[in-house]
Amino acid sequence: MKPSDIPPHLFRGTGEQVQAIQFAYRRSPDQEAPSPVRHPVVIVGAGPVGLTLAIDLAQRGQPVLVVDNDDRLSTGSRALCFAKRTLEIWDRLGVGDAMVAKGVSWNLGKVFLRDQQLYQFNLLPEDGHERPAFINLQQYYCEAYLVERALQLPGLEIRWKNTLADIAPRPDGATLTLDTPDGPYRIEADWVVACDGSRSPTRQRMGLESQGRVFRDRFLIADVRMTADFPTERWFWFDPPFHPNQSVLLHREPDNVWRIDFQLGWDADPQAERQPEKVIARVRALLGPDAEFSLEWASVYTFACQRMERFVHGRVVFAGDSAHGVSPFGARGANSGVQDADNLGWKLDRVLRGQASAALIDTYGSEREAAADENILNSSRATDFITPKSEISRLFRDQVLALARSHEFARRLVNSGRLSVPCVLRASPLNTPDVATFDSAMVPGAPLCDAPLQTPQGDPAWLLRSLGPDFTLLVFGEAPHWVRELPGVAVRCLGQDLIDAQGVLARRLDALPGTAYLVRPDQHVCARWRRPSLEAVRAALRLANSQCS
Repeated sequence: MKPSDIPPHLFRGTGEQVQAIQFAYRRSPDQEAPSPVRHPVVIVGAGPVGLTLAIDLAQRGQPVLVVDNDDRLSTGSRALCFAKRTLEIWDRLGVGDAMVAKGVSWNLGKVFLRDQQLYQFNLLPEDGHERPAFINLQQYYCEAYLVERALQLPGLEIRWKNTLADIAPRPDGATLTLDTPDGPYRIEADWVVACDGSRSPTRQRMGLESQGRVFRDRFLIADVRMTADFPTERWFWFDPPFHPNQSVLLHREPDNVWRIDFQLGWDADPQAERQPEKVIARVRALLGPDAEFSLEWASVYTFACQRMERFVHGRVVFAGDSAHGVSPFGARGANSGVQDADNLGWKLDRVLRGQASAALIDTYGSEREAAADENILNSSRATDFITPKSEISRLFRDQVLALARSHEFARRLVNSGRLSVPCVLRASPLNTPDVATFDSAMVPGAPLCDAPLQTPQGDPAWLLRSLGPDFTLLVFGEAPHWVRELPGVAVRCLGQDLIDAQGVLARRLDALPGTAYLVRPDQHVCARWRRPSLEAVRAALRLANSQCS
């Protein structure tokens, strides 16, 4: 695919224009080759997760091939809420600014019981962060900005209308059979990453399964275009008068579109409920008989929390919904998938360069399987609270809601979807345990928090944007003389290269003069010291590359 294939203005057009983009199928030279052509990395699926990983690898100089069975962007809002950590990852890939500029930023949520507000919460109550807690952005816009960025990168190829028909794994890679409008052909790959969704053809072709819970309830999503005076907040109702005995969620999207989720119950007919006349009737009950609106998209879904037992199967790796799935409340699906890509990209790059063994990819599995378990636990608890399935569960839920109006302790028990936060990889084998005491949440395994800084010239800067693409050593004060013996490690000295004028970073990291933090390429902390030595940093680097210390 070439940049000239897609009129650039369409990526900045209306939602209808963006969703109407059709990518050209082009016959590849691989289809003419007498034997299968070998690629270092093949990514199956050009959704947010596959494109994020492809861009990360391409920025690191790796040639990467993406194959997708479709030739269009997604339709409807789908993955709508993108979290602060996801935006920070996309900043590193060159798409964060476009996402935030188009998206609707929000930090505040409100919870209602019937027609009265119980309480409100702020997901980012402190200043000193570049990005908001969340933006709401329809998935097709997200994909459009990622495709636009992909078109700018050499070595990144996307082949549309290339459907995975078969995969034959081997110890040194895999052979893929791809169906196209011109018939099938085969290619080989050193590594395959399956980012092909909850019904993953890759998983099916390999005879693998996801296991977990399917919850006996259905929800309707409706994207509604209207001019309304609702504030830019997350509103969640339990048992509202316009939809009794059920739950409703309201979110604002760009382009004067609003996302409304209606709980339907298990007995609802999915086909009947997505019919426009039924959807419009439910929306009108919420907005009032005189409201003017139009229906843009509707879908019915069932709650499910499932994951594969293992995400890494030799040279075939699973990421995003192909590896794990959660219920939509909590915005844990796409955000977790983007964090999968962030975790895998630098590791795959180092393995391909011969800087680490394939054991480093196994740590992707252990780290992201733990993250999936955390997301599934939170999502399952939210689902059980929102849709109680026994009289005792319903009694508990109703009593908690009744108490929450007046009592702070009860509000902590209300669960309308614990919203996505990045997993702290506490048990990661790549972490170096602390040898000193810190009063900071930035433990080894935690994603590094952002903070406002200044350049020596007084220009504003942000910590995360100042990190290197590889490992970074943050030093508070003067850099030790031995840091030049750490090839490939970016060194950032607070007080020299960057100025913590407000002291925000020092407070968040409990840093004193001489304190140092070693940060992985995916911006997770892997070690910290009060007084580091060259030997200690080298040992931490070896460990973080999955080598013996």
